[in-house]
Amino acid sequence: MKILFIAPRYTGGIGGHAAMLADQLTRHGYEVTRMNAPHIPIKNLKNPSFALFGTMKGFLNRTHYDIVHAFNIPSAFAMHYAKATKKVLSVHGVFGEQVKALHSNTISSIAGSTEKKVLKWADMLTTDSKLSQRKYKEQGYDFVYLPSAINTSMFSQVPKTEKKHDQVVYIGRDSFEKGIDVLHDAESQINGKVVYCTDMQWNDAMKILKESSVLVVPSRMESLPTVIKEAFFLKVPVVATNVGGIPELIENNETGLLVKPDDVNELAESVNRLLDDVDFSNKLVNKAHDFVQNNMTWKTVLPKYVTFYEELVSN
Repeated sequence: MKILFIAPRYTGGIGGHAAMLADQLTRHGYEVTRMNAPHIPIKNLKNPSFALFGTMKGFLNRTHYDIVHAFNIPSAFAMHYAKATKKVLSVHGVFGEQVKALHSNTISSIAGSTEKKVLKWADMLTTDSKLSQRKYKEQGYDFVYLPSAINTSMFSQVPKTEKKHDQVVYIGRDSFEKGIDVLHDAESQINGKVVYCTDMQWNDAMKILKESSVLVVPSRMESLPTVIKEAFFLKVPVVATNVGGIPELIENNETGLLVKPDDVNELAESVNRLLDDVDFSNKLVNKAHDFVQNNMTWKTVLPKYVTFYEELVSN
């Protein structure tokens, strides 16, 4: 099967998922091509410029594919003009809600109307979060739920390290939606040292995660954070906000601790609870490790994608 992947980038978040999926499908025997298009590295111009240059590349590419799979709304423009038997668009999180929370009313209005337009261009729509699936269903769109996974074999690259029992780690972008400012505000109440990994290679970030005693995910909005799955695999307990698809990963007091977004005191108290109660933390990480092994590895997830693609092309 010949597949074209289109993503603004192939690292981090949805881009990292696209890259890992491409690698897994290639090993499975599919011919997967990744389209790269330039963009202007300015906040409000990144997505529009990628959509423009991606459209040009999609239009000029004469190769015909069995499937073109676009990741996120800006990629849909290149998908629209690419030559393919079937077209798939994956959206992680509800795009309109994300833009509305981060941008002006003018930009969010344009994004909302654009979203409604491009969703109609795909033969199939997918998302990695059951919450996003439900929210889009309320708007009249049918999304297939296909979770993102972690490649457990990559963790062999993470060096051995000694556990630091007072170390708390944050891994993610330094941005409003990630709630890093909330963690900064809570830091004085936390009985440990907080380490921020905001611009770091994966291996280095995973080394720090592995040696830490708590991962904090203080996001104001999320889809299905990969870093939580990585912490589960490395048996690092997690405190995260009860937003987006996070409750699909964390069952409160069973596989991690959930807190309200923007609640500095509750965040600090939950982190301190895990730092102070080693037995409770061990109980959480053992259940969390079993959960990610059984549900969020490519061994489990890849067959779902293979079935999805095969059925899509045959119909």
